[in-house]
Amino acid sequence: MHLEIISPDKAIYKGEVKLVQFPGAGGSFEIMQNHAPLISALAFGKIKVVTIEGAIRYFEIKGGIMEVQKNKIIVLSEM
Repeated sequence: MHLEIISPDKAIYKGEVKLVQFPGAGGSFEIMQNHAPLISALAFGKIKVVTIEGAIRYFEIKGGIMEVQKNKIIVLSEM
């Protein structure tokens, strides 16, 4: 899957990932390969990213919105 995390100032992350965990407005949720299309509001918290190589990265956000479609995830968020 391809992930892009974008803030109003700049692109924070772009790359291929295995799994992404989000702090959703209604609770935490994960996105993996071939997930159904989804748009969700995000809450204050950390996005957990597991890269193709298995490295784990965290990005703290103040909220935002994310969209998944055809193995592409786009996150628009305040950092």
